[in-house]
Amino acid sequence: MPKLRPVSWKDFVKKIKLLGFEGPFYRGKHPYMIKDNLVLTIPNQHKKDIGIPLLQRVLRQAKISTDEWLS
Repeated sequence: MPKLRPVSWKDFVKKIKLLGFEGPFYRGKHPYMIKDNLVLTIPNQHKKDIGIPLLQRVLRQAKISTDEWLS
């Protein structure tokens, strides 16, 4: 089974949009994305990739399984 890998912010946003989220919207310190009644705070855009531990936390908050993310 494939494993999670670090992902660029741009690729993260593309993928999360494919999974039904809208945005990103900017207000406050962090951007956020919305799907139905779920508001997902996402990391700020930086030069470095989003690491595996942070990616896991964001996916858990978004209620997206690892298998769903990797498909």
